[in-house]
Amino acid sequence: MSSRFNRRKFLRNGAPALIAGGVALSSAPALAKAPGKSAAKATDYYQKLGLTPFINAAGTYTVLSASTMPDEVQAAIALAAKQPVHLNELQEAAGAYLAKRLRCEAALVTAGAAAAMVIGTAACITRGSDSAILNIPTDMSGLKNEVIVQKTHRYGYDHAVRNCGVRFVEVETLEEYERAFNEKTAMAHFFNAGTGKISREDWVRVAHAHDVPCFNDAAADVPPISNLWNYTQMGFDLVAFSGGKGLRGPQCTGLLLGRKELIEAAKKNNSPNSNTIGRGMKVAKEEIVGLVAAVDWFLAQDDAAMEADYRARAERIALQLKKVPTVQTQIFVPEVAANHVPHLLVTYDPARIKLTGQEVMEKMRAGKPRIELNPSTGGPPASAGLPGGPNTIIVGVWMLQPGEDQIVGRRLREVLEAAARG
Repeated sequence: MSSRFNRRKFLRNGAPALIAGGVALSSAPALAKAPGKSAAKATDYYQKLGLTPFINAAGTYTVLSASTMPDEVQAAIALAAKQPVHLNELQEAAGAYLAKRLRCEAALVTAGAAAAMVIGTAACITRGSDSAILNIPTDMSGLKNEVIVQKTHRYGYDHAVRNCGVRFVEVETLEEYERAFNEKTAMAHFFNAGTGKISREDWVRVAHAHDVPCFNDAAADVPPISNLWNYTQMGFDLVAFSGGKGLRGPQCTGLLLGRKELIEAAKKNNSPNSNTIGRGMKVAKEEIVGLVAAVDWFLAQDDAAMEADYRARAERIALQLKKVPTVQTQIFVPEVAANHVPHLLVTYDPARIKLTGQEVMEKMRAGKPRIELNPSTGGPPASAGLPGGPNTIIVGVWMLQPGEDQIVGRRLREVLEAAARG
């Protein structure tokens, strides 16, 4: 018998020695510390690498490293990092736990919401067929390869769906939607923060009348907390959320929630399975545990209390700007589902304050401490529902740490007052 390690068999059947132990991470004995060895000292690698962190007055944008994790989440990650577990076992246990907490049939932790869209689409195409899993996206022979979408729901994350080898079929009206289904339709895709003439309820109803699964990309759409189950209970077969935005989990995590049959098919298209479209979309044990901990943390919060806290932050910043000539402030909550939290909208007379919003952003970024404003500042809207404009400043307050609102308000006042004097 060959003694070579067979990774495929290991992934398929599990490691018998590990499984036989059957010991949960939480009940495993603590790792012994080497005699006389003190705890490792943390190195500030941002400083070592010459990087300058910033105060996040923007929001949960990926390029700005999204959210910061609460202490409880960081502690869970640090503990999970100390011992190995079998990833398939961890995913099974985490999925069962999350499905119960989030009131859906099944759940899967993914490498971000975009990864959830890739493997969710793959699930709708392959439905667990081993040959189809191997062949997509280059060989779509005999497979359904069309995804119906509202024209207004085409957006910057289309690639996550198209990665699976499908083509979009665009519709604008309910009548066009009803006519768009055929034997090649694999999925109906809905962008939760998008606009359009077809409601969520009609989107689900028509798709199900044709026995086609419907997907809802709700990546940035918590809070409110109830959105975590609103859309699966509405009838969407698959729903994706980002783990690193409002949930405050690891940035490179996401949630795929929905029907058990489709979640099982998504798992087959996902890492750690080799030669699958999701193989490169790995989620480490620390990230899986971190997202579970983040869900626990988030469900313990209160929508009204969070909103009151965010409004108070915005009001403290606005108070600092009260005496700056021509400046007007308004607390603004986007009507769309994404980023549905209070933001501070600041406008001014550019004839008196001779700076564009973009120049204000650059001065805030160049100051000490470094501060990042919302990318809608001084330009077109960066997110659905947010305003923009050359003399418009948008302050995202919900990722600010305690005390940072005062720093942001003081620095913004200094920048605007200096421009008014000049």
